[in-house]
Amino acid sequence: MTDPVKLAVIHYSATGTNAEVAKTLAEAAEKAGAEVRLRRVAELAPQAAIDSNPAWAAHQAATADLAVATPDDVDWADAVIFGGPTRFGNVAAQLKQFIDTLGGLWGQGRLADKVYSGFVSSATRHGGQESTLLALYNSVHHFGGIVVAPGYTDPSKFADGNPYGTSHVDAQGTNPVGDETRQAARVQAERVVRIAAALKAGKAA
Repeated sequence: MTDPVKLAVIHYSATGTNAEVAKTLAEAAEKAGAEVRLRRVAELAPQAAIDSNPAWAAHQAATADLAVATPDDVDWADAVIFGGPTRFGNVAAQLKQFIDTLGGLWGQGRLADKVYSGFVSSATRHGGQESTLLALYNSVHHFGGIVVAPGYTDPSKFADGNPYGTSHVDAQGTNPVGDETRQAARVQAERVVRIAAALKAGKAA
């Protein structure tokens, strides 16, 4: 019998939307039998900018005790789910900066042959969600990783309509994470754990 899948859920969240999705993913993965590390990436924005937005400042205070991701969390993991908001249809700088710190592991071949997946939010419908996930997966291809997107592998995925990963329209804080997004996250987490477990068993054999 192989050990449980080790999953790192690594995210950036300014006002809490992506943190809520990350928590849902982590909880679903644990229920599916995975050992999970839930981590936030370091904030890069100046404190003055954070303080100018009450929701941003409140979320920063609320998550101050959540561990900050390090390259060791990726090295430890059999599977990694990255997530964050769109930034002009691309990966947010905070998450991208973390990914850029993985060069040492990449050089040692330690990012290869892991399962990777992603999730995203935007302030408007569509809003660059798919392009952001595709941009995120560009890095995974360079890692030699295995992209495990949710696809339309569950009927509930036709509700959120994004085969590339879980996505949520935040609408400037007026649309909290609800059942549709949470169900999409559960489907994604369970699929990631299932595929990662099969891959891990195959390697052990």
